[in-house]
Amino acid sequence: MAKDEFPGWHGTTIIGVRKGGKVVVAGDGQVSLGQTVIKGSARKVRRLSPGGYDVVCGFAGSTADAFTLLERLEGKLEATPGQLQRASVELAKDWRTDKYLQKLEAMLIVTDGSELYIITGAGDVLEPEHGIAAIGSGGNFALAAARGMLDSDKDAEAIARDAMAIASDICVYTNGNLTVETIDAKGSA
Repeated sequence: MAKDEFPGWHGTTIIGVRKGGKVVVAGDGQVSLGQTVIKGSARKVRRLSPGGYDVVCGFAGSTADAFTLLERLEGKLEATPGQLQRASVELAKDWRTDKYLQKLEAMLIVTDGSELYIITGAGDVLEPEHGIAAIGSGGNFALAAARGMLDSDKDAEAIARDAMAIASDICVYTNGNLTVETIDAKGSA
């Protein structure tokens, strides 16, 4: 099969929601190749603890590429403990300028409970508006749903779960098999 005929991997919706002193990152488990679901229970949200500081990460894109980036981020966090923004910017700079890393196809949502960022291979470290970040195939659906619920009485986890349910109803590359991680804001009880 020629490279331009490869149907391409699809899948993943990741959302991060900050509300009420907590940040929740949720991701679905679907991985598709073309029109075929290859796996429905992939775990695309992880908790890292470099230097004793918890960071929750979610990724969309190639799994091998994402793990490479997570390892790099963990190294940056070990070099700058507790400084997620600095580590994220350093990762984005490396990703943008390193010839090997430039080929990686993934996006990350990262949070330490206080800061919430989307990191891209274009060199972006984006702090999303309204405390909601979303990436992946169904990211825009989940983002719109979560924004619509932000002013409700629902907590961050309920918003993330409900937004993912809506995204999975709309996006064929997103399923309802969720991995959810919650992290408290620094200084919260």
